[in-house]
Amino acid sequence: MHLAAFPGRVWERVLGKVKRAVVFMDDPCSESLHWSAGGAAALLEAGARNVKRFSSFESGAEDEPKAVFVVSTLLKGRTADVIKDIVSLSRFQYCVVFTAVPHYLHLSSGSGSTGGSGSGGGAESEGCPLFERFEEKLCEWMGDMNYTAEVTHAPLVFARLSPQLVLAPAFADLFPLLERDLEAVNEKRPEKRRFLSVADVDAAALPAPLQVQMKAFASALDALLEFSNTREESFAVGPMSRLLAAELAGHPQAKNRRKTAQNKASVVFIDRTLDLTGVGSVNIPLKHHLLNMFLLNVCLLCVHPQCLLCPPCLGGCCHLSATARLLWEMMLVAKQKEAVMEVRRQLVEAASKENLPIKMSMGRVTAEQLSSYVQLFRGSWEAVENHCGVLQLGLATAHTLRHPALARWDACLGFERLLLQALGNSGLPDVLRQLLPLIKSSSSGTVVDSGSGDLSVDELLVLLVYVYSLAQETKSGFQDEEQVEKVEGELIGALTLLLNRQTTLSPLLQDITGVSSPEELTTERAHTALERVFETLRGLGRARDHLKQLRSVYSSGDGVHQATYRPFLKQVLEEIFNPNRPECPDIEHTSGGLTDLLKTGFSMFMKVNRPHPSDHPLLILVLVGGVTPSELRLIRDVVSSHKVGTQVLVVSTRLLRPNDVPHLLFNTNRLSPDVGV
Repeated sequence: MHLAAFPGRVWERVLGKVKRAVVFMDDPCSESLHWSAGGAAALLEAGARNVKRFSSFESGAEDEPKAVFVVSTLLKGRTADVIKDIVSLSRFQYCVVFTAVPHYLHLSSGSGSTGGSGSGGGAESEGCPLFERFEEKLCEWMGDMNYTAEVTHAPLVFARLSPQLVLAPAFADLFPLLERDLEAVNEKRPEKRRFLSVADVDAAALPAPLQVQMKAFASALDALLEFSNTREESFAVGPMSRLLAAELAGHPQAKNRRKTAQNKASVVFIDRTLDLTGVGSVNIPLKHHLLNMFLLNVCLLCVHPQCLLCPPCLGGCCHLSATARLLWEMMLVAKQKEAVMEVRRQLVEAASKENLPIKMSMGRVTAEQLSSYVQLFRGSWEAVENHCGVLQLGLATAHTLRHPALARWDACLGFERLLLQALGNSGLPDVLRQLLPLIKSSSSGTVVDSGSGDLSVDELLVLLVYVYSLAQETKSGFQDEEQVEKVEGELIGALTLLLNRQTTLSPLLQDITGVSSPEELTTERAHTALERVFETLRGLGRARDHLKQLRSVYSSGDGVHQATYRPFLKQVLEEIFNPNRPECPDIEHTSGGLTDLLKTGFSMFMKVNRPHPSDHPLLILVLVGGVTPSELRLIRDVVSSHKVGTQVLVVSTRLLRPNDVPHLLFNTNRLSPDVGV
């Protein structure tokens, strides 16, 4: 059975429990449902009476005696408090709780609340004692111990965007560690046992919330493999990937699965921090959605005076027509020009099938053109119903093309291309200096390039990430440390001035500075916050230092050819699908165990074939920290060019947009993620 079908199958368990219930769901689970099982409509079709956000400000109505809670976090601390608040404000007699975190992790997460903020949790090892205790608490909050409560685990963490792409919104903020995180990791360790680099860190040294998150991710991957009856060989590229691969190898239920599984797969974990250069595609997010790529904020059509259609939606692709589903999957991996032209072609074809008076236009596709094609369907309910999926994708594309940020992102991409050409001939200080005029012009309000306008601080931070991701590719790298620090000081000063002139602060800047309004932002606070930003950037610049072979993502130009960017992911895939099957020291085999040790020992006396990622018919790429649409296209192209029979499934923590990167680098508390406690 195809692994991408797994998220929808898990949701069947929830759908079987929602009849006559009001459903409360947190954002990651809502997103999984949205993409994998048809969204709220699926709950209502299964008999749910209402669907609400998981919030202490929500409750059930007087005539709603049954509740179903669906959460992605531990049933402790804040999560337990919210459930208690909702139940206490309602008149429920029957409560069902689904948590995406397995019971054994509730035990291993240490003492904590299983019934609000005050009570402690035990560490029994048989049955599901903490879930049973939570059921008792639910009855207590409902006001009668004879009422019914059920608590169970279901891995509701994946969202199926296409047959080749599964995302995990519950782990959207799981991100590889950088040098700056070492200080906190080493803080409580004796001086002689402190880690010198991120590559040396072991899982046991990490804070408990991060350990829980990593184990929960490994558990979800194990459930995915269990569903498809698959035995895996794991490989890792990068320090965080190595730890996650080890967690999967040591998962409590994995041993039995591997003994009986009929299918085989290679699982390759890859750290996002090894290459942040290519995160440059333009995608516009929906509020509370980490995966949606387009701005969809208007109704599709008003086709009848009595009819109100919901806003267009890209979720639930498994329920779209075959034509719309193929169009969506093509849009995920195609270049922008190819994608919008295909959208136009499909709209023209749909209008022609309905005998609508469409005039085919050639040349550049515009938002106005796409909108005018969609408007032809106004007033024809049957035509809208027949082509609803294509119409939604057409409107999504039109709104994206109209988005005001599009021109500025194009300007950023143009500036990135200029920096790329300068890298091989200049030292890092000289490359960084090229950003100063851009920052100063944004600060003064003048325009450096007629097509760019003023760049926001968020956009300038994206450019800095681009430069530092390529820092080691410059002529001198970090060798001229004194000069690098001098230029960084100038950049910090210019950005501090720009920050102090802001009339509003973006969510990113609020989190970086720790204040919510410009009035609270002092020069000292802004300067300190930016120093932390540059400390993180320096760690990003050294992220590939520990690698032996795949250290460069840059090809310098010559008199004939321009310098080019060599995507790290493409290099990894080229190594995997190389017909000569070379052993790449940076793609570490991590399944471990006695068998691997025996192979290592025997190899001293005889030739032993070590496991290789291309050994099996299925390759699962687990991208820790996110994947971009352009990388999905890259994967397809590499597999196609090598004419291999391997099926490739991408599992990623999120679909990356350029503005996600500063958030993940500077905002996210990588060491203490939110696990609900």
